[in-house]
Amino acid sequence: MGLVVNAALAIRGVARTFDGKPPTVALLPTTLDVATNDFITILGPSGCGKSTLLRIVAGLDTPSAGDVLLDGQPVQGPGADRGMVFQSYTLFPWLTVHENICFGLREKGMPAAQQREIAARFIAEVGLTGFESHHPRQLSGGMQQRVALARALANDPKILLLDEPFGALDNQTRALMQELLLSIWELHRKTVLFVTHDIDEAIFMANRCAVFSARPGRIKTELAIDLPYPRHYTVKTTPRFSELKAQVTEDIRAESLKTAQMNLP
Repeated sequence: MGLVVNAALAIRGVARTFDGKPPTVALLPTTLDVATNDFITILGPSGCGKSTLLRIVAGLDTPSAGDVLLDGQPVQGPGADRGMVFQSYTLFPWLTVHENICFGLREKGMPAAQQREIAARFIAEVGLTGFESHHPRQLSGGMQQRVALARALANDPKILLLDEPFGALDNQTRALMQELLLSIWELHRKTVLFVTHDIDEAIFMANRCAVFSARPGRIKTELAIDLPYPRHYTVKTTPRFSELKAQVTEDIRAESLKTAQMNLP
């Protein structure tokens, strides 16, 4: 896999083995360079190490081997330079929409007036104006993920990490959230690493797609998604999208069959 000059994020030979009897090899040595403003999707069968890699980049887990460098500096734990959005709704239930978005800003000691300005801007961008005083229990799943996305972006991270963020949503809401995230990415030009099981989602969102092998995971193929931005949902009906989907589907099918065979008694 080619290396990117002056990569924003450099993953160098990162591997992860979990202790046990016997030990579980979750991730084989993996190398990936992510350039500034890249939108890379990581796709693969269940249990292949996609989320493990993302957690290591986030500083929530420690690799058994290898290094992660962000702007040339080693990642040694969580930091405000990385914004994380999970599949599960991770909002603080006792805080309002506005308070959830301001949480990281308040922890930084930012003046209240500046917090309000930033929160209002991102509330508007994710389409939640009028819901500032609502608590998470009063919001739909899609609305909660909008808040989680706004909270991550409000901290102005260098890289945005998303782990199946739309996996629990219905198909219609998921499609709308995909378009929303792309519009925000095009506006802010953040660097994005996005884990998904959904082939259509992986192709529609990314400029590059890394396809993982069955566990123990490694990057099997990396595919440039040569569809122009901005992307409208109708791109999913184009011949080029179908060609890319067929290629990725074949790779995923082969790895999924390996996973099924490993699980046979």
